[in-house]
Amino acid sequence: MELDILQIKEVLPHRYPFLLVDKIRDLEPGKKAVGIKNVTANEPFFQGHFPEKPLMPGVLMVEALAQVAGLTCTIEGDQNKLGVFTGIDKCKFRRQVVPGDVLELHVEITSFRRGIGKAEGKAMVEGELACSCQLSFALVDR
Repeated sequence: MELDILQIKEVLPHRYPFLLVDKIRDLEPGKKAVGIKNVTANEPFFQGHFPEKPLMPGVLMVEALAQVAGLTCTIEGDQNKLGVFTGIDKCKFRRQVVPGDVLELHVEITSFRRGIGKAEGKAMVEGELACSCQLSFALVDR
């Protein structure tokens, strides 16, 4: 299953400048997904991070992965729920992400019970690992 930006906005409550997923390329609801973030020079965070050498902040890569995880768990469930962080473990940054990169956001849900979930996330650029982490989250009422 694929989702375009309009379909993503029907599920995720995030909006510019904090919606960090442009497309879902592959989705198995409740199991895994691959999202796409097109990193452009117009991103507002590049104004301060860093003007002379623009780098996507690592925390925003993690946030993008979390948005894909939240979407994966709410797409066929109760869309009156919102995914919120409860933890981030084993987070590593391996590659800088710069304007012009296409960030692939690979998320696999490893457990989900009673509204509490865990996921493995990997952010990739051209097949090269940029970030990996384990995410914990809860689905709460909007």
